[in-house]
Amino acid sequence: MLTVGLTGGIGSGKSEVARMLARRGAVVIDADQVAREVVEPGTEGLARVVAAFGEEVLTKDGALDRARLGSIVFADSAKLATLNGIVHPLVGARVAELRAVAPDDAIVVYDVPLLVENGLAPQYDSVIVVDASDEIRLERLVRIRGMSEADAKARIAAQASREARLAVADHIVPNEGSVADLEARVGDVWAALGRQAGR
Repeated sequence: MLTVGLTGGIGSGKSEVARMLARRGAVVIDADQVAREVVEPGTEGLARVVAAFGEEVLTKDGALDRARLGSIVFADSAKLATLNGIVHPLVGARVAELRAVAPDDAIVVYDVPLLVENGLAPQYDSVIVVDASDEIRLERLVRIRGMSEADAKARIAAQASREARLAVADHIVPNEGSVADLEARVGDVWAALGRQAGR
């Protein structure tokens, strides 16, 4: 089994690259999706979050109010540490379950937005960085996601720098051109991963 970390700054096109790799046969594990799963209504994770932060972090229908919880924890590092102490072990356990059911010869791609920020690169056999300039990412966030320019700039600034991401990359997928260009680059990286996996 070959383990691959996939990352890229917000607006880089990382999710699109994950889809392209999945179509080629990669087993993709999306860290953000798993983090949402472990605090869905009825889970142990949500019960523990409510025990720590109170009923005020729930919506009327009993789901986690992410915006409300975010406003609490991002203003207080101790509360953020409490939340991470609840969620991270649950995410780790769920990721281990997903990995355990992957075929022995799988190329498992972990889609991890904060791979660089959390120092996770050494955990993987290979790291792919989806790369685009800050200017292009800013334009995409405003045009496609409808963010204000100020919000988009703040989100970009809060993440690792482009240089820090590129420094951990074994494979770089530039994404400043067409979808066809991106497909070609992903194809090259997939072929390289196949060679690394001994296929």
